[in-house]
Amino acid sequence: MGSYIIRIIDKSNVRYIYNTSGSTIVWTNVFIFLILNVLSLYGIYVCIANKCWMTWCFAFWYGLAGGLGVTAGAHRLWSHRSYKARLPLRIVLMLFHSIAGQNDLYEWCRDHRVHHKYSETDADPHNSKRGFFFAHVGWLLTRKHPDVIIKGKQIDLSDLINDPVVYYHKKYYIVFYLIFCFILPIIIPLYVWSETVFYSVFGTVLRYVTSLHCTWFVNSAAHMFGDKPYNPNIEPRENLLVSYGAFGEGFHNYHHSFPFDYSTSEMGWRLNFTTFFIDFMALIGQAYDMKRLSKDMVCQRKLKVWSNSY
Repeated sequence: MGSYIIRIIDKSNVRYIYNTSGSTIVWTNVFIFLILNVLSLYGIYVCIANKCWMTWCFAFWYGLAGGLGVTAGAHRLWSHRSYKARLPLRIVLMLFHSIAGQNDLYEWCRDHRVHHKYSETDADPHNSKRGFFFAHVGWLLTRKHPDVIIKGKQIDLSDLINDPVVYYHKKYYIVFYLIFCFILPIIIPLYVWSETVFYSVFGTVLRYVTSLHCTWFVNSAAHMFGDKPYNPNIEPRENLLVSYGAFGEGFHNYHHSFPFDYSTSEMGWRLNFTTFFIDFMALIGQAYDMKRLSKDMVCQRKLKVWSNSY
């Protein structure tokens, strides 16, 4: 299975020792994700064969909320601080992120900030240089590379832990996760339109696994397939299919070139539902201070890339 060499780093009189001898595979995670994916495939058959249209529709809109918790919340608001949100919106986005069930906000943002700072290196949690499968889901099935842990400890996360919304989400994540990712989406169909427990459970699992893959494709496909009009020297690419499935997160070459831009794209609402959502929140006074790259700067960057290619 392989093992990592013990690494000792001495910095500012602090010594970190990481012993990762033995199997690098986390078999518990392998089993959980395998079961979830098998159940979701059966869930497709169950929902189509039994025409559970109400449950399908509910799963879509509930999953949409969960997706916005990741894209508008964990990603653009908390990881990159590309805009500011008032307390009611932050609470809503935290609850939406709980629907997605992709770890607590603190750890999600920590891993994402490390990913941006050390992209495509051993310190990148889902380093695409290690292959499509690893970037997609394999990074969740294996122990973290020691560099990920070391660099993660060096990232400034004080802004996150000082936000009470993030603090309490981290502290009580398992409660938020169970209630919003599983219990509510199972109970609502049962009591609102008398769905059976069997179909409600499979609809919930299908929604959950689909949302996971939509996020994972940003780490895998959007780092391997597509063009690079803004910076040809990095791996992230523009991938329209990923943008469609991940609410605008597939314009990845742009995003890694200009991570501070709240829209993650120069095209506004085009294939970017998250930008539409943030703009609407700004319209009703819940979002403000949206950071945006000027069109002139975008054109200059693209012209520079084009001229250097000839």
